[in-house]
Amino acid sequence: MRFAYYDRLSAARKKIYRRSDEIVTLGIPLRLELGGTVLRIGSALSADDRAAVQRACQSLIDALAEGYHVPAVRVRILARRPADSSGELHGLYEPEEGRTAARITAWMRTAQKQQVVAFKTFLRTVIHELCHHLDYELFALEETFHTEGFYKRESSLVAALLAQREAQIAAARSG
Repeated sequence: MRFAYYDRLSAARKKIYRRSDEIVTLGIPLRLELGGTVLRIGSALSADDRAAVQRACQSLIDALAEGYHVPAVRVRILARRPADSSGELHGLYEPEEGRTAARITAWMRTAQKQQVVAFKTFLRTVIHELCHHLDYELFALEETFHTEGFYKRESSLVAALLAQREAQIAAARSG
């Protein structure tokens, strides 16, 4: 299934869209155990500790970028989501530009009620932005589109990270 905006794309952009849509899974790179890092993100988020959330997210993104053999990307965690009449911005990916490294920005509080974002929603946002980076750097796509394949890649990586987190929790309970 293609999203409605596909019909408005040029032939060249449709080709990129289709390439993106064909890539449907994204696992954790081999031998990377990130359950503890994902746990730290959740703990720091629960404690409403922005600096600790940023450190844990940077650690996660650094490990994944190294595991995928792509250039590093900086992570910036800010407090309250920006919003306008069209809604709230959850995250933002800014590709490398000249000497400025690529950057992921995510916000840990909602715009309206200023509540800390739910852990799984927050993790999905950070991984969503990483997937934009991977579109450029791992898959060598000239553009990054929100395709069905993109969302499947995001979901498969989030599911794998949450599974490692659950394994870490189970090990702690039994150990």
